[in-house]
Amino acid sequence: MQINQASLRTLFIGFNAAFKTGLDSQAATQFGRIATVVPSTTREQDYGWLGKVPNVRQWVGDRVVHNITQGGYTIRNLPYEVTISVSRPDIEDDNLGIYGPLFTELGSASGSHYDQLVFALLKAGFSTNCYDKQYFFDTDHPVIAEDGVTINSVANTDGGSGTPWFLIDDSRFLKPIILQKRKAWNLVSMDKETDANVFDRQEYVYGTDARHNVGFGFWQFAWGSKQTLDADHYATARSSLMSMKGDHGRPLGIKPRLLLVPPGLEGAANRLMTNDHLPNGASNEWKGTAEVMVCPWLA
Repeated sequence: MQINQASLRTLFIGFNAAFKTGLDSQAATQFGRIATVVPSTTREQDYGWLGKVPNVRQWVGDRVVHNITQGGYTIRNLPYEVTISVSRPDIEDDNLGIYGPLFTELGSASGSHYDQLVFALLKAGFSTNCYDKQYFFDTDHPVIAEDGVTINSVANTDGGSGTPWFLIDDSRFLKPIILQKRKAWNLVSMDKETDANVFDRQEYVYGTDARHNVGFGFWQFAWGSKQTLDADHYATARSSLMSMKGDHGRPLGIKPRLLLVPPGLEGAANRLMTNDHLPNGASNEWKGTAEVMVCPWLA
């Protein structure tokens, strides 16, 4: 191939098309089931209002104004990038067959990065604080009782030391995880003859970058357990979530519909959700009560 700006432009169009094919192939990612995507226009966003959503009341007398104060839970956007190079001799000799799949894989890796971040944070929820300064999965989240004075300690985990699994209400607008997006993935090139990489090393450099980050949403919508995934522990998780109340005794109406497991618990989850009988021979009352989602990012 004769190298000039026109041929390099054509080459970049092809590389970019392959990149977008890989990026689009990640449209069926799993993070959307447990994460709310929030667009960001600044370096960081404050979510201090989490947990301060007031209850509806009968309108008697004047309105009661609730002060939605900021509580200091901030998600800061972070920059991410992936960069590869194409050698000048490969372009001159039309040895470009391998680069199409490479750019497709580059797009795929970029798109799947959201999954990596979301599920890594979920796994870390047993030891990472959320908006109320407690671990996301904890036994003592502070919740104001109906009398407006007492502070109750509420759990969304039953502990354990085994492989973690999760029961989630994925029907709510604000899900357990927040995926904050500031800048979408975009492929750019350094392919001018005067660029140092071309002039010094005979390399045409192509890279993509984005800015985003993840944080925790409402802990009330997720149960995390490291206990054995069996009928008894599933029953505890399901009952606890459905009984969950917000501040001042407000029922949250949680419907745990998603049983999220790593590959190592796929069999146990499927048996619990599809078998007619439990291992002890009793009728399986939990059959079909949740959808099983096996997530490789939890492995």
